Amino acid sequence: MHAWLDAHRAVEGREALLLRVLKLSEEVGEVAQAVIGVTGQNPRKGTTHSWDDVGAELCDVALTALVALRSLTPDTGEVFTRHVAKVAARSLGGDTRGAGQERRAAPPSR
Repeated sequence: MHAWLDAHRAVEGREALLLRVLKLSEEVGEVAQAVIGVTGQNPRKGTTHSWDDVGAELCDVALTALVALRSLTPDTGEVFTRHVAKVAARSLGGDTRGAGQERRAAPPSR
């Protein structure tokens, strides 16, 4: 997906990266729209979405985030796996340093 998007992008360099990251906001907005639609919170529109729609929009967010991450680094899998390990350790207890990385010491007080 990353290669296909790169081949079809309209801009290059930093601007292309920024637009990929901004795309996340658009996708998150679509999740919000689907949640509002499934709960019928817009009285003018009523119920317009299903929970399956919400799930599909969440998948779009995940895909968009991974494409943006791939735009930052070719080591996407390694970066993602390392981050998940750190979050799991922090959330489930255990090694809060994550993936064998040493925690930085606080700077000495003056």
